Amino acid sequence: MKPAAHTIISTGGFDSAELPRTAALPLESIQPENASARIRALVVDDESISREYLCRLLRSEPEIELAGAAGGGREALEAIHRLKPDLLFLDVQMPDLDGFEVVNRLPSPNKPAIIFVTANQEFALKAFEVAASDYLVKPCSRDRLRLALRRARAQLQRDQHRDLREKLDTLLRQAQPGGGPAARLAVKAEGRIFFLPLADIDWVRAADNYVELHVGDRTHVVRKTMVAMQAALPTDRFVKINRSAMVNIEKIRELEPRFHGEYAVILRDGTRLSLTRAHRRSLRQLGLE
Repeated sequence: MKPAAHTIISTGGFDSAELPRTAALPLESIQPENASARIRALVVDDESISREYLCRLLRSEPEIELAGAAGGGREALEAIHRLKPDLLFLDVQMPDLDGFEVVNRLPSPNKPAIIFVTANQEFALKAFEVAASDYLVKPCSRDRLRLALRRARAQLQRDQHRDLREKLDTLLRQAQPGGGPAARLAVKAEGRIFFLPLADIDWVRAADNYVELHVGDRTHVVRKTMVAMQAALPTDRFVKINRSAMVNIEKIRELEPRFHGEYAVILRDGTRLSLTRAHRRSLRQLGLE
């Protein structure tokens, strides 16, 4: 059973009439002059007192536009489709659909950021397994709510940058004859997004969920896996020489045989890399086998 909702009354002083109980209620009356910079939030909780308390806290946050409130999981899905919020405050335990079921039914593109709100801490690990921005335990304080909002904004900004890079990559691919691989990569660095000609890349190194693009004496770090980067680069220009490195064929100066079928790959700038035995098939792309 869910803990009684009356535990939040100690925060005191709000009028339940401030927010009518209509499911997914639009709140156009709170639009500010700088609404375009604010986060549209939807509150989902089947307990009216908890829902109204959180709405009251959010109303006083200048960075939040309270788009509406819903009293259950199914109402939440309809409200998300209609109101398109940026951020979802989502109760875990609800009688029709619980919070995790709601998340599983969200469409993949343009998912809102999620902050789970519940009276129990036992769901915290599962909440982060579904990539929630944060996890609030009822009743949350104003300071704790603001910390959650900062985390949610950071996640939304990361998602926006990722979406923008993907759109730019798509536009670049479409600009090529026949829709082939792009001649440039969109790279975010120092708060800017710029276009890096593929011909300028010397080699690429994997670094966990990132890749390093080595361009002359500069290194650009891109949030992309090696598998994704390999798919984005033209196979007639870039060749994988070991588990964590790809090289621009045009940048290779010489190959130096080693033991056991391996080679040292020496680039024009003197950089030495290893072509391992497991990647000997790459020699065919170099015209050697």
